[in-house]
Amino acid sequence: MKYLIVGLGNIGDEYAHTRHNTGFDIIDRLAKDLDAEFKTERYGDVATAKLRGHVLVLLKPNTYMNLSGKAVRYWVDAEKIDTNNILVIVDDLALPVGTIRLKGKGSPGGHNGLKNISQLLGTDNYPRLRFGIGSEFSRGGQIDFVLGSWTEDEKPIVDEKMQMAAECIKSFVSIGLQLSMTQFNNK
Repeated sequence: MKYLIVGLGNIGDEYAHTRHNTGFDIIDRLAKDLDAEFKTERYGDVATAKLRGHVLVLLKPNTYMNLSGKAVRYWVDAEKIDTNNILVIVDDLALPVGTIRLKGKGSPGGHNGLKNISQLLGTDNYPRLRFGIGSEFSRGGQIDFVLGSWTEDEKPIVDEKMQMAAECIKSFVSIGLQLSMTQFNNK
């Protein structure tokens, strides 16, 4: 079976390792675990890996966050991947720092990357892994917060939880959505 694992983020050094690039950081960790190397392809950096007989196409879109759907749609079609076998990794302001939430479907919840993916796929029914980035910002400070770096206090927690997120992705591919949700949500 083939899976498309998409880590959302923005390209460019100014966005590297910011809260909004959590998807990129988690998929980089997964690629390292699976000895997969990214190559620049159409609409993003792509790596292919195998896990327990399954093929994983790892994607970091280069379309910028708000146009991520263009890359996802292209790779879904090119690789002939069912929407149930897509997993989108995304940052989430509504969750405390490091909280992992795996879901089989749902609304974009105000996340422009997910909105664009849903629009171009024509459905909200695709799995996503949300990674909590917290919401500790002052009124009017959301953009700076989201595009900001982790604090020194957050870094050890985030590092541990990003590894757990990579394990959750491997679980999703190996044992499926429901069992992985039971195993990883609320940890």
